Amino acid sequence: MIYVLLMTFLFVLATFINLLFLPKLSRKSTTDELVSVLVPMRNEERNVIGLIKSIRKITHSPVEFILLDDASTDQTRELLIHLTKEDPRFRIIDGKPLPKGWVGKVHACKELSRHALGSYYLYLDADVRVSPSIVEKVLFQMKRYDAGLVTGFPQFPIPTILSKMLVPFQHFLVYFHLPLAVANHTTRKAFTAAHGAFMFFRKEAYDDCGGHEAVKSSLLEDVHITRKVKEKGWKVTLVNNSFDVTCHMYETNKEVWEGFLKNIYIGTGRSPVSVILLTLFYSIFFIFPLPLAFYGLTSGEWTYSLPLLAIWLQTLMIDLASNQSKWHFLLMPFATVCFIVIMWASMLRGLKKQGYTWKGRTYS
Repeated sequence: MIYVLLMTFLFVLATFINLLFLPKLSRKSTTDELVSVLVPMRNEERNVIGLIKSIRKITHSPVEFILLDDASTDQTRELLIHLTKEDPRFRIIDGKPLPKGWVGKVHACKELSRHALGSYYLYLDADVRVSPSIVEKVLFQMKRYDAGLVTGFPQFPIPTILSKMLVPFQHFLVYFHLPLAVANHTTRKAFTAAHGAFMFFRKEAYDDCGGHEAVKSSLLEDVHITRKVKEKGWKVTLVNNSFDVTCHMYETNKEVWEGFLKNIYIGTGRSPVSVILLTLFYSIFFIFPLPLAFYGLTSGEWTYSLPLLAIWLQTLMIDLASNQSKWHFLLMPFATVCFIVIMWASMLRGLKKQGYTWKGRTYS
């Protein structure tokens, strides 16, 4: 018990220090260079109106918006045409048939880059909403760090039970395990995180790393292209964009399950050893404190509750930094159970070579 208590309080301290190296989007910089906002879209009719309303308010000028309809079978294209026809900053392009060996979104992003004319590329997902000053704020951090890419994990609404358990875990894993001082101040690719819903490239860095073609078969293309950028000597800055960018990732429990299922095992490097070690680590330090606290409360030994209080405090710090619900931290032990379950499900699917399904396509 003493070991668990000591470690959990060390986790609190380490997380507090790590968050000091997470830049906030609080200052602005301007440029007269063109920024290309690029959005791949496949069956996104539920997001079209919100997306267009959001990006149309972007205050940077000059700016162009290029939206790619990737063989949608719903009303995505019709809505895009209707909502953008009177704004010359918008262009709608058709996605080409998916070549063998390519992931759908990656191919769409590559096609978008072929049409972009800007000195900077801002890749957004269709479910993202941004503040009007987002470009100026990101430009400040890009110039401050002399970076080739700025990325960040947005604020995530969590409308379903499974989303409450798993979606904020993205922030937790990054802000707990990734040493941000190293990630933001060096080009060491081992220290890398990125979120594909928000990727702001210098055109030179994008071209230099080979663009999305360099990661054409990756289901974790955001992390892999970020590593390519670092390999070419460019810095990558991970910022706290959660007060300026919102990502409505999933609206149903099924979407949450399928989304995490396709990414989480790949995120471990397809390593069963990593899955086993992560299971042991999180079981000991993030699940075990709950029954330990229950035992302490029923036996009158209140000190047994301290490990649970520590992991709650650690999670609360990350939730506050990431603009998440102020009561979400209470779910941490249960969220950890869900994380372990889906990690094992993702691994077993990968080992059985059953493939992962997303947006109507199946990938290995």
